[in-house]
Amino acid sequence: MTDVRRPRRLAAGDRVAVVAPAGPLNAARLATGTERLREWGLEVVVMPSALARDERLPYLAGSDAARADDFTKAWLDDSFSAVFCGRGGYGVQRMLPLLDLDELAAVEKVFVGFSDITALHEAFNARGLVTVHGPMAAGVEQLAAGGARLRDLLFEPESVTDLLAPQGAQTAVPGTAEGRLLGGNLALLAASIGTPTAVKPDGIVVLEDVSEDGYRVDRLVTQLLRSGWFDQVTGLVIGDFSDADDGGLVADVVRERLEPLGIPTVTGAAIGHEDLNLAVPLGLPVRLDATNPTLQPLQPAFQ
Repeated sequence: MTDVRRPRRLAAGDRVAVVAPAGPLNAARLATGTERLREWGLEVVVMPSALARDERLPYLAGSDAARADDFTKAWLDDSFSAVFCGRGGYGVQRMLPLLDLDELAAVEKVFVGFSDITALHEAFNARGLVTVHGPMAAGVEQLAAGGARLRDLLFEPESVTDLLAPQGAQTAVPGTAEGRLLGGNLALLAASIGTPTAVKPDGIVVLEDVSEDGYRVDRLVTQLLRSGWFDQVTGLVIGDFSDADDGGLVADVVRERLEPLGIPTVTGAAIGHEDLNLAVPLGLPVRLDATNPTLQPLQPAFQ
């Protein structure tokens, strides 16, 4: 198993950077979100391209080169203790070829984001770094609903003893499993297959997504199954699949495709695109009890 590398936990007075490696940010939402981070005692610096918008491709926060440059500068700047993504959207995979991932991953620093940011989590986790799948700097509703969990995980990680609490989850396949917690957004994980940053996970996988109807979830999961992506997965945590054509259909698809794996599985975890998006440490060893659903860190997420 890849050696686990846990960055230093955050403390009041730490300086943190906000980046937009994918879609452009809404200035008002960013201002509200960063104010919440400042209430935690953090000094927040918004990197230049975070509020930019590419002229030709307005779904991107500035050019690929500008986003990659901002990310690299923030990550390699020793004065920043953490890098928070402002939002997801789309664009991280366009930026990845412009990053020196080995150089970046050699620096141990707190990293927070989810959704399209899964592409960065996958690359960092493969190099042993623990990262945080959780609310982002412009995610006003999620910071309001799940900010307390995020703050606890970042500042007092030993206080987080069950990553499924307080909402909990339901048993799909009973049993227990241990391994590093990996995964994230289903569409991004499937999209990485065949690329230089694709990694077959060797632990417990969390999956979530948004705006993917039942047949598309079927196609994405089937692609991962056919590629052997689940071969070393020891357990599954199924989060929210939001804004689908029929939430019941998506749940049926997930069960029909994944329960035959026979590995401990829980569904209904509050992880994903709903307002309550519980922050979880990716890359950290955990213990999943799918019979009496709990997901316990085997060590604090951060030092």
